[in-house]
Amino acid sequence: MSASSKSAKPEISTVSYSQAPKSHIPSSDVPFNKHHHQKKTVSDWVVDSIITAIIILIVAAIIYPLWFIIIASFSDPKYVATGQVTLWPKGVSLSGYAQILQDSRIWIGYRNTIIYSVVGTAVNLLVTIPASFALSRKEFRPRRVIMFLFAFTMFFSGGLIPSYLLMKQLHLLNSMWVFILPGAFGVYNMIIARSFFETSIPEELHDAAKVDGLSYFGFFMKVVLPLSSAIIAVIGLYCFVGHWNDYFTGLIYIRNQDQQPLQNVLQMILLANQTDQGSVGMTAAQSQNLGDQIKFGIIIVSTLPLLVIYPFLQKYFNKGVMIGAVKG
Repeated sequence: MSASSKSAKPEISTVSYSQAPKSHIPSSDVPFNKHHHQKKTVSDWVVDSIITAIIILIVAAIIYPLWFIIIASFSDPKYVATGQVTLWPKGVSLSGYAQILQDSRIWIGYRNTIIYSVVGTAVNLLVTIPASFALSRKEFRPRRVIMFLFAFTMFFSGGLIPSYLLMKQLHLLNSMWVFILPGAFGVYNMIIARSFFETSIPEELHDAAKVDGLSYFGFFMKVVLPLSSAIIAVIGLYCFVGHWNDYFTGLIYIRNQDQQPLQNVLQMILLANQTDQGSVGMTAAQSQNLGDQIKFGIIIVSTLPLLVIYPFLQKYFNKGVMIGAVKG
């Protein structure tokens, strides 16, 4: 083989990108639809329509009774009694509200219920949240035994008569503390909060807190509580609604009229109105119609504060329930 052939290098054919076949060049002119999906068929439209109709019916079945109560409380009782009030108020009349609000006991009931609800909710949070955090720590060895004892109370109770005797021995009868102390600790709320702490508070945060020299109390106050606004709002809402709607406690344990909650006061107003039916200057039918309007007005008066508070806590409510329900 000659030297020239040895020194000769094989020729490499270079083809510029512009000379390459167009079929091998990715074209940017071809449209790319990231949201490409198959076209809906007739059966898909039918199914979607049925589901939409069912949802609309469910929403209407939930909303309409509340809407009817609202418009009926503002309508003339005779139109409500004859079924002429369906979607809009007719013959606006405030006689039911006037009958309710002219009773001075309702303001005392409002005051008592607000105090019982606010103080009771604060005590519930003060007791439930720390206990839930302690029971969520794996290094707390007696937690399973304590959880069993707490859960046992959810299935068994002493009954009404032993509970009454216990309240009497504790001198809680005719006292605001009978609304607060017996139900200060809720096992169901504790389970929700404990699940939240177990699933949503990383253990690495506790390790970092120990490196910084924080105790369990410091870790709970400075790290856990700021990250638990959702579950605190959820449990606070549960407890507040429970205290606000508490009717049985006042009925059994309270005899002093000045300490009755709103629910019991509204019951007394309704019973007094039914007793006074057929009073002077009013026929039996008119008295019955007014009594029905008072019933509607009582529902609005007792639920209005909750309807005002709930929208502000709804986002925390949804978030907290989903996070706390991941594990039991």
